[in-house]
Amino acid sequence: MRRRRVAALGVAAISAAGLVSGCGDREPTPVPGAAAPSTSTAALQPDQAAGVAIPRGRVEHILGTLEYRAEELMRTTSIPGMAVAVVYDGEVVYEKGFGVRDVDGRQPVNTETVFQLASLSKPVGATVVARQVDAGVVQWDTPVRRPAPWFALNDPYVSDHVTVGDLYAHRSGLPEHAGDKLEDLGFDRAQIMERLRMLPLAPFRDSYAYTNFGLTAAAMAVADAAKQRWSALSEQSIYRPLGMSSTSSRYVDFLAAGDRASGHVLVDGEYRPAQPGRQPDAQSPAGGVSSSVSDMAQWMMMVLANGKHGGEQLVAPEALLPAVSPQSVSSPPSAPDARAGDYGFGFNVGNSAAGRVVLSHSGAFDQGAATAMTMIPSANVGIVTLTNAAPVGVPETLNAEFADLVQFGEVRQNWWELYSKAFEQLNAPVGDLVGAPPPAAPAPARPLEDYAGSYDSDYFGPAAVSVDGDSLLLTMGPRHVAMPLRHRDGDTFVFSPVGESANPGSVSQARFDGDRLWLEFYDSEGFGTFVR
Repeated sequence: MRRRRVAALGVAAISAAGLVSGCGDREPTPVPGAAAPSTSTAALQPDQAAGVAIPRGRVEHILGTLEYRAEELMRTTSIPGMAVAVVYDGEVVYEKGFGVRDVDGRQPVNTETVFQLASLSKPVGATVVARQVDAGVVQWDTPVRRPAPWFALNDPYVSDHVTVGDLYAHRSGLPEHAGDKLEDLGFDRAQIMERLRMLPLAPFRDSYAYTNFGLTAAAMAVADAAKQRWSALSEQSIYRPLGMSSTSSRYVDFLAAGDRASGHVLVDGEYRPAQPGRQPDAQSPAGGVSSSVSDMAQWMMMVLANGKHGGEQLVAPEALLPAVSPQSVSSPPSAPDARAGDYGFGFNVGNSAAGRVVLSHSGAFDQGAATAMTMIPSANVGIVTLTNAAPVGVPETLNAEFADLVQFGEVRQNWWELYSKAFEQLNAPVGDLVGAPPPAAPAPARPLEDYAGSYDSDYFGPAAVSVDGDSLLLTMGPRHVAMPLRHRDGDTFVFSPVGESANPGSVSQARFDGDRLWLEFYDSEGFGTFVR
C-alpha cells in the first residue's frame, strides 16, 4: 500500500501491464446491461464494439477448465479454502466451494460460506451510494461537508469542495492509506477522521492515492444524509432487495455466522487460523463487508444488468454509470503503446487486450482474506473468488485466467507468475535495516531508565517507553499495542511493528535524541518524531 491495502491489491505495475483484476490491495464507457455476446457487432456503437468476438457457448464450455484450475491453485498454494461463482447472461452458471473453512475444524467450504471481503467492500458500497444518488439523497458531486460538516482536510478549499465522488475515486489528495496505521493502534473511526485533517495533501483532483478512510468518510457523509447508520443503509439499499441474506457490513454479524471462513496465515510453512481475526468496523464501507459467493453472484448480476434485479430497476443506470466509468488514472501507462489503469467510484475500470471494458476489484487482509471480482459487461459475464488465506495472488490469478478464456478461448499470460511476484513485493518487509547485519562493534546504550517516559505526537498520540526487565518496551495507541525495543547501536533500538500495515519481518528503528524519539515506521507522513 508502502501501500497498504485493506487490502486492496493496488498493484499499479500489474494494472499497467493490462491485468483485469486488482484494485488500487491495490481502463470507454462500460455498458453494464449489454446483451448476450454474439459474433455480430452491427447493433453496437463504435465505442462499444470489442476487437475480438466471443462465440456463443464459450462461457459454458470453459467452466470445466475453471474448476480444474481452481483445484490446481488450491493444491499448489495449500490455501485452506476458496469459493467461486460465475454469472452469465443473467444467471448463475457456476458455484462451488473448495477446501475447508478452518484447518482445525475441517468443515467444508460451500457456496453459502461467509468470507470477509476486505476491499471488495468498496464496489459493493459504491452501489449503496448509487442507490442514494438515485433516490436524490446525495449526488456523486455533493460536497462531503454538506451532509457531514464535521469533515475537514488540511486545506480549507479542499475541505469545502471535496465531493463524495472525489473520495470514492481516491483523488482528494490524501496520502496513500491515510489513517490505516492509526486503526492498527486501536483508534476508532471518529478519532481517525479527526486526524485526517493533519495529513499533507497532494494536488486536489490531480493525483491518485488509494485510501480506506477517505472513502469511508464519503460513505459516512452519505449515511448522515440518509439519517441512518452505514450498516443499516447498506442492508436496506442493496443487501435485502437482492436477497443477500448472508451479507453484512458489521463484524459482529460475521462472527455470528455459523457457516463462516476463518482467516489463515502462514506459520512455519503451514496455514494456521489467524489470532485474532481482522476487525474492520472502523473502515466498514471500505473493507468491512462479509458475504458469500452466492450473495455476491446476485450483486454481480444486478451490476451487469445496469441496476436491474428481478425485472425491477433497483439502481438507476444514470446513478450507477459514474461508478463504473473512469474517474481517476490509477496506473499511468508505462509506454505510449501501454494501456492505462483507471478507477471509477469504488471500481477498477480497465480495457482488456480484447478491447473490452473490464470492471474489477481485489481485497486482502494480512490476517487471512484474499478476494477478487471481475466483470466484463459487454460479455454479460462476471466471476467472484473468495479465499480465507493471507494474499498471495490466487483469486486474481483465477479471475484473470477466466477472463482470458472468455475472451480468447485460451490463457494468454502466466498470470500466476505475474500476480505472485506482485504480491511478493507488496508483502515484503519494510524498513531500512531489513536484512542489514548488526554492527560489528555497537556503541553501548545509556542506562535504560534514561530512555523511559511518555513521548507524544499530535497525530499518533502518546508513545510510552518503559523498562521491562533488562530491555525497553514501547506501548502505543488506545489498544496499548506493545512492541519490545531491541538495542542496536548507541541510542538506536529496533522493533517489529505490528498491525495490518506492517508486513511480517518488517524492522523499524527507534532512535532516541534527548527528549525526542524518532520511530521510522510511523514517519511516512512526517509524524514519526515524538517529544517527551
